[in-house]
Amino acid sequence: MNVVEICKKAKYASSAFAAASTEQKNRVLQRLRELLLSSKKQLIEANAKDLDKAKEAGRNNAYLDRLALNEKRIEAMAEGLSEIIALPDPVGEVVESYVRPNGLKINRVRAPLGVIGIIFEARPNVAIDAAALCIKSGNGVILRGSRDSVSSVACLVSLIKTALAEAGADENIVGLIEGPERTLTYEMLAQEKYIDVVIPRGGETLKKVVLENAKMPVVASSGGNCHMYLAASADIDMAAALAVNAKCNRPSTCNALETLLIDRTHSAETVTKILTALQDNKVELRGTEEVKQLAKGLEIIVADEDEFYCEYDELIIKVKMVSGCKEAIDHINQYGTNHSEAIITSNAAEGQRFCSEVDSAAVYVNASTRFTDGFELGLGAEMGISTQKLHVRGPIGLRELTSVKYIVQGDGQVRT
Repeated sequence: MNVVEICKKAKYASSAFAAASTEQKNRVLQRLRELLLSSKKQLIEANAKDLDKAKEAGRNNAYLDRLALNEKRIEAMAEGLSEIIALPDPVGEVVESYVRPNGLKINRVRAPLGVIGIIFEARPNVAIDAAALCIKSGNGVILRGSRDSVSSVACLVSLIKTALAEAGADENIVGLIEGPERTLTYEMLAQEKYIDVVIPRGGETLKKVVLENAKMPVVASSGGNCHMYLAASADIDMAAALAVNAKCNRPSTCNALETLLIDRTHSAETVTKILTALQDNKVELRGTEEVKQLAKGLEIIVADEDEFYCEYDELIIKVKMVSGCKEAIDHINQYGTNHSEAIITSNAAEGQRFCSEVDSAAVYVNASTRFTDGFELGLGAEMGISTQKLHVRGPIGLRELTSVKYIVQGDGQVRT
């Protein structure tokens, strides 16, 4: 099928699927979970082909990490499906109900968006997350993976379609646009008649292409230049552990720590202790001349101002000293990407101020930024992390894939 046919079939199938019962949707997801766990070897073999091609193309280690599938990651996808099955079905939820003076009964009810298009780079698990969330929320989905993940995504979509068919649903609810030609992406972005919303999940280049060419609404996110501010009252042992986790747990992700801001009230000894913990975990340190002078025993590359806009996605971190919470907030709002920021503090009022004034999708007090994730925040999975402010902000889960419609019941009322 060509792009138009795939999108048209998904639109038609999604119209009927909007009325599917929660039980049927959960049957699809349960069967998909079983197929994932029984197909580990098949999936890893398909993924190995993609990894070999990506290595030949010279992709960096961070990219290869995002592309890779292994038993643990496949099991995590299956666990995510279990979480989604357990979540309440948002479709049909009455958001608001009231009666007008003329007797009209007004209900605002959650309803599927329709067909969601998602264009993603590297991460093949996005195919499962996106399809599962769309199925549970009664939507159709059109998937467009990158040329580097062709074999992995094709294998996953085959399992999704099998699960749909075996549960008595139309397999065209999930469509896959294959082929390396960029023109296919542009053609997909022109199908506003059949695709209701498109979500780019990847780097700035992909987002730019989608925003400039999509004929339908776009839910997009900026990169993840995430910050952590160690306030004057920060518990230093906690701060060291959180900084290491936020940077090193999985540095290729968009919620990994990229910039560490340290209050100037901390001694050179404290600064050295924090940075040593990072360096002991193979993190390359970059910072201002002030930081270099404070931590003289450590190898620190002096960074210029422009570098504070950078997102590395590797074991590299920027470090800067600041005077108080206000300067930290100003730095984050200037250089950040409105993604995830954290403050380490023992002062509750300071933590509240940080949360109120930092303009990001997720803000943490005494916790790692790595929790900005649909699964970790109880959404089961996510379609991406939105840094926009309209319709959805933060991880895009089930509720964020619905809108509301007015259901109006009367007994013969006419407007005068």
